[in-house]
Amino acid sequence: MTDDPLFRDPAAPVAARVRDLLGRMTLNEKVGQVNQRMYGWDAYERTATGHRLTEAFRAEVAAFDGMGALYGLQRADAWSGVTAESGIGAAEGARVSDAVQRHVVERTRLGIPVLLVEEMPHGLQALDGTLMPVNLAVGATWNPELYEEAAALAAAQLRSRGGHVALVSALDLVRDPRWGRAEECFGEDPYLAARFTEALVRGVQGPPGERIGPDRAAVVLKHFAGQGAAVGGRNSAATELGLRELREIHLEAALAGVRAGAAGVMAAYNEFDGLPCAANRDLLTGILRETWGFTGLVMADGLALDRLVRLAGDPVAAGAMALAAGTDLSLWDGCFPRLAEAVEGGLVDEAVLDAAVGRVLALKFRLGLFERPYTGDRPPAAGPERLSERIARESVTLLAHDRVTLPLTGGARVAVLGPNADSVPQQIGDYTAPQRPGTGVSVLDGLRAAAPAGTEVVYARGCGLVGGDRSALPEAVALTAGADVAVVVLGGSSARAAETHFDANGAAVVTGDPGGMTCGEGVDLADLSLPEGQLALLDAVAATGTPVVVVLVQGRPHALPDLAGRVGAVLSAWYPGPWGGRAVADVLFGVAEPVGRLPVSVPRSAAQLPVFYNGKDHGYRGYVDQPATARHAFGHGLTYGSVEYGVPWLSRSAVGVAEFAGEGHAVTPPPEHGDGYDTVRDDGARLGGGPQRDDGPGAGRGPVVCSVEVCNTGERPVRETVQLYVRRVLGGSSWPRVRELRGFERVALAPGERAEVSFTVDAGVLASVSRSGRRVVEPGEFMIEAGPSSDRAQGVPLTVRASPPEAAPGAEAPGSSRRSP
Repeated sequence: MTDDPLFRDPAAPVAARVRDLLGRMTLNEKVGQVNQRMYGWDAYERTATGHRLTEAFRAEVAAFDGMGALYGLQRADAWSGVTAESGIGAAEGARVSDAVQRHVVERTRLGIPVLLVEEMPHGLQALDGTLMPVNLAVGATWNPELYEEAAALAAAQLRSRGGHVALVSALDLVRDPRWGRAEECFGEDPYLAARFTEALVRGVQGPPGERIGPDRAAVVLKHFAGQGAAVGGRNSAATELGLRELREIHLEAALAGVRAGAAGVMAAYNEFDGLPCAANRDLLTGILRETWGFTGLVMADGLALDRLVRLAGDPVAAGAMALAAGTDLSLWDGCFPRLAEAVEGGLVDEAVLDAAVGRVLALKFRLGLFERPYTGDRPPAAGPERLSERIARESVTLLAHDRVTLPLTGGARVAVLGPNADSVPQQIGDYTAPQRPGTGVSVLDGLRAAAPAGTEVVYARGCGLVGGDRSALPEAVALTAGADVAVVVLGGSSARAAETHFDANGAAVVTGDPGGMTCGEGVDLADLSLPEGQLALLDAVAATGTPVVVVLVQGRPHALPDLAGRVGAVLSAWYPGPWGGRAVADVLFGVAEPVGRLPVSVPRSAAQLPVFYNGKDHGYRGYVDQPATARHAFGHGLTYGSVEYGVPWLSRSAVGVAEFAGEGHAVTPPPEHGDGYDTVRDDGARLGGGPQRDDGPGAGRGPVVCSVEVCNTGERPVRETVQLYVRRVLGGSSWPRVRELRGFERVALAPGERAEVSFTVDAGVLASVSRSGRRVVEPGEFMIEAGPSSDRAQGVPLTVRASPPEAAPGAEAPGSSRRSP
């Protein structure tokens, strides 16, 4: 028989342990659990013999007799001011984390462990943390399984250094590429983002369940919700979203993450319907908790609660407002530390505080911190370096090709030019720690290493990243004139420097000349064109008559001029990470086939925006001086070979709406399917499925299956990404969109090989948001489309009737549209 309290019993249910512990806590201790006031890098200082905890940290723990969470203990970057000399390396991470934890556990009355929260936007943002390509590159792979594997290794690296919670951008969409944080998004499409969000949660947290394993981390998904819809692409600005747009576009990835079991979400800075997200009860409680059943924690973004003072009148009332809305955990603000005053003054009931504290404690129990508060002497886990390079390789997207210039051959003289050709920092994106010397491979070094024997690679920068200086053009032109091919590496940069100025929340402050930054948080652009000097370099090089390959290393889609007839090929490499130079070189030399597909539309100009593919279908023809279409459409990507698509066919051309979820059912993305939706009854039972192979057309009341035949008609192997879209042509209770992605499947084809790819056309494919706000299938006429991109998909009609079609069991429905391609 033990005298230990119930909350110390690892065999007891988490809910019971939470109740027991809450009953033992003072009001001040409770307030401490919902705060993470410190910047983690202020909790330690380096000494001649290692690291020691600061008096500021000790005072913070003493103030609340505990600490709920500590953000960024191991963060290193220009904003924090933490360098390789002053920060915490991989070998010291666990030891410093354990020193923090030991002080909190051993110097407080109840010994409640602290959550150590770290940024993991594309790999752990810490010294020696392994970087991956940015999310926009991840989205370009259209390979959630690969991302899941890499996310698991990144989580293991975080846990091996003592961290517990990973903050990862996943929920924002690139609806306006002028926004500097476009690089943090998986793309512009909610379906694609939802599939990667599911993969992220599975990878970081592991198998669903009450416990999160010691080699996994809790994930907090950023940002909830609609932050990518800021007016004009202005960071943290207002949004003009209606509830329908929010539900149809901006909540899908969040819902997928919640269904997959995400431990938390971070409330976004932006407002919705006049209220900032962190104070929006309709969003955080109404939708997230009451409708979706989310039981995890909601974290505020950095200093976001302080912004509420303008509405509430003072910090005490602002903290009460956010707590009552559903925010559980603060981030550096001055409002939540005063929640005791709010409770004592009657601004918020203590039961509301208890609920928030309970969610923080539950996560600590789920992570096993009460049983294993310390990391110990275990070696740092290996990071996903191999997978980082593979993601980079699979993200490289061939946008245009004359079918002659690439792949490059040996024995040639290759002129490599441009401001992004020889810079690893300019290919790794925002939210990155300082890299150790020798880490990474630039595009120039990658080409030199990959070049076959007898190939000469020469280099000139040619121009600056920004500005219009043309003084270096003569050298670049001379090199090009004497070369067999020129590889011009252009684009942008999110590299931060020690002299960069930052807001208090970490966003870069750039006024006037952007210098070395053209992307990232706080770096929004009005003009999406490539800078003047880069365009001048491209014009001068193209004028020589030497074949030109353009490689765009970028964090947002820059508006591209018409390059047809001027260059032989254009490739996009969204910040491909430290080893992106090798990935780009492998594709250019044909060691790897280009398999990337655009996760976002590439505009012709900023004046043309918005240009996302899934806008409302009002038949707009475009401006008089510019078409409405994108330069390169969502889903686009070429290969070195050629692939032909047949006309898709359906197993049934008509179906009754009663076969799908009705008005009393909700359609949600399931965690176990990477490429499809399920229909979930209100009781949680699942129906239907996602894309699948099918032996032949169905009949009678069997599932509707869309099939399409693809054939590799070229001489090289390809990996084709077959995409499924739906268009609502007639019917429904709201205006339809042009088309919407509803599935994709990657298929490898040898030269001459054919394959039949099939998708189940279930409720998730056909459903739209009804007037009730639920996703339901409504009667009407649909086009089910399949193809290589959003602008090259072919369609076949499907009728959804108000009542089931008359058909004998086992007989094919009348009017079946099956036909061989």
